[in-house]
Amino acid sequence: QVRLVESGGASVQPGGSLKLTCASSGAIFSFSGWNMAWYRQAPGEQRELVADIESGGNTNYRDSVKGRFTISAEPNAMYLQMNSLRPEDTAVYVCQVGHYWGQGTQVTVSS
Repeated sequence: QVRLVESGGASVQPGGSLKLTCASSGAIFSFSGWNMAWYRQAPGEQRELVADIESGGNTNYRDSVKGRFTISAEPNAMYLQMNSLRPEDTAVYVCQVGHYWGQGTQVTVSS
């Protein structure tokens, strides 16, 4: 069974940084060849796309995170480097690789 697991979420102050990791737990799974993405969902809000990697390596970011977040991947993991964090970044961050989804990791940005 393939199960994606996120890690790296934490509570940080505004301006801080975090690096999220998405990896497969259980069955061996190669990320290569799959579309990959990070989503987030805040309480009372709809899930929104944060960043993704298209086939061929092209990356896309929502406007509010451009210049602050960086999505990257290697054969068996995907990452989201988050810098200059703002309170509005507070959410559960979830990874998607192909049709597989993780359970989410909480990111809280507050004073």
